[in-house]
Parts: sequence; structure tokens; C-alpha cells
Amino acid sequence: MTINSTEETSHVRARFGSDPNIRAVKVGPLTIGGGAPVVVQSMCSTDTRDLKATLAQTHRLVEAGCELVRVAVPDRDASAVLPDLVREAGVPIVADIQLHYQRALEAIAAGVAKVRINPGNIGSRDRVKAVVDAAGAAGVPIRIGVNSGSMPEDILERDNFKVTPQGLVDAAFREVQMLEEEGFRDIIVAMKASDVKCMVEANRTFRRRSDIPLHLGVTEAGLAGYGSIKSAAGIGALLLEGIGETIRVSLTAEPEEEIQAAWWILEATGVRRRSPELVSCPTCGRVEIDLIGLTKQVEEMLKGLDVPIKVAVMGCIVNGPGEARDADIALVGGKGKGLVMRHGEIVKSVKEEDLLQAFKVEFEKMVREMGM
Repeated sequence: MTINSTEETSHVRARFGSDPNIRAVKVGPLTIGGGAPVVVQSMCSTDTRDLKATLAQTHRLVEAGCELVRVAVPDRDASAVLPDLVREAGVPIVADIQLHYQRALEAIAAGVAKVRINPGNIGSRDRVKAVVDAAGAAGVPIRIGVNSGSMPEDILERDNFKVTPQGLVDAAFREVQMLEEEGFRDIIVAMKASDVKCMVEANRTFRRRSDIPLHLGVTEAGLAGYGSIKSAAGIGALLLEGIGETIRVSLTAEPEEEIQAAWWILEATGVRRRSPELVSCPTCGRVEIDLIGLTKQVEEMLKGLDVPIKVAVMGCIVNGPGEARDADIALVGGKGKGLVMRHGEIVKSVKEEDLLQAFKVEFEKMVREMGM
């Protein structure tokens, strides 16, 4: 069953927003911070100079649920395609700038929604001021990116050439100070490390001292499997503490896989939900139905549904009814029979062979009642 929402073009829904006490920064039509929903973003892996390929990947990212797309801008040829990319992307575009301040000026002129820079590596204070002045005039925010792989040499030397949480924080505030001394406040900060504990503690420390929105991510997390778990551990821990206004799951994988993992993290932490939550009990010796098979069939039934409901599939009558009580709709198996429940109330008791069909009928009835 495919049910499309007309309320949000990104096909996502916010359950609740970020911390309203955090500074609100506008990124095109999006708001980051200020109580707005946590924003999901990724970065194109294409050569930006290949407009066709970059647009195609951007559109796939948007379809997957990405709300902000970053692209590398290493040279003038990449800058040259930005106006067309911005116009045709269907999502705000962020320009990733390294070393060359001219690329930042060109990106701002091209209409990007945000630029990502490290002020310390784009040259003299005059060059930083030129970027800040252009961004301020155009209403374009700046994301300061501090990574464990590109720390200032003096901070590394101070910390015995180890990347530390305090080192990341100090590097970030050094860059923030440079921008704020120029009167620029539309700032977002990212402090990323491949070490999860380091990344988490850096963001906690920064948040205690500043209301600047934070972009969360575990950098160089690895391949999709383990990398997603590392990202969930770091990003999820911070989100549960109310820290973080936008996230990227950085994987050695196709960018679309980053979006799936990002949404899983948001949904698992309860920060945002764009689809049904399916909960099912673990397998055990009390289970007397095909729990795995039923759960997979219910999961298939939920595909394409864009509504934040909770669905439970339970395998026995010992704990099933109790554990399914807070679900919007639930299927509870037993020996030779089963129950269909809605909001903790039993609505049907049927033979095991009729259980899935009875659940499907009640599920579709619920969806109709919700007007979806």
C-alpha cells in the first residue's frame, strides 16, 4: 500500500523540534535551530562539474528524504555549474569550500543556501572578511567545519598531537570568534571525529558554552553496517540529550544509504518520525507462531505509509498484550490463535491462519479513519 502525504514535499513529518533556545539560522527555506525539526543532510559523491550526474544524485537523495545537499566546489569549473544546480536541485545546496576563498565568493554569487568553510585555511583575515561580507549581504549562513583530520597545528602540538574534545572545541571557537568579530552571527558549527567518545564530548562541551546550532556527525565512520552503528551511537547519544540541530551520517557508501541511516537514528531516538514505527518481540521458546514471517509481512504492508503510527507484532500471549498496549495497532500471536488490538483494546480474536488477514483489514480501516 502506498500512501502519499501532501503536507510536506520532503515526505517527512516532524514529531517535535530542536531546542527552542538555540539560535535560529535560515538555510534557504529551512530553519536550523530555534526549535525547528532536526534537518537531515548528505553530500554528493559525484564530480560537481558533471551537472547531469550531480543533479541525478541530488534528486535521488531528495527522494530518499534528504533535506539539504552539500557539494564539493574545488575549482572554477565546479563554481560555474552552481547556478544551474541551485535552480534545478529542488533542495537547498551547500557549497563545500576548502583552501580557496574565491570559491566561496563564487558559490555565494551563484545562490547557494549555505557555505561550509574552515576560516583558518582560506587565507588572510582580509579574505575571511570578504567571504563574511558577501555571505552577510546575501543572507547566506556559514558552517564552520572542524574535523579530527584537519586540526590546527598549534592545538595539536599543545595536546601532544592527539585529537581531544577540548581541542575540537577550541578550534571551533577560534573560527567562530573570527566571524563574530566581523559582526556575522548566522553560523552553524560541526565538530566531527572518527572516535565516537571524542565527538560526543566535544559537542556536549560546546553546547554548554554557546547557542550556535550544531551539525552532528561521526566522520570517517566506515562502511554502511558498522559505520551506521558508530553514527547511531554518537549522533543518537547527543540527540537524546537535546543536542544537535542537523545531522549527517558519513558512510563509505552511496549517499542514499546515509539518508536511510539518518532517519533510523532520528526515529529510534524519537526526535523525528516520517513513517510507522514497527516494534516486534525477540524470538524465544514461548513463540508458537511464525513470528519472523509475520513481522516481515507486516513490514511490507507498511511500506510507503507516511504517517507516524506505532505498530506492534508480538509472538505470544504471555507478554504480548501488555507490550502491545501503547501501539496504535497490534498483532499478538498465541497457540493456534491470535489477537488484533487497537490502542490496547482487543478488537478481534481469530484463528492463527486468519490472523494476518484480520490485521490487514483492521489496519486499512484505521488508515481510512485517519484520512490517509
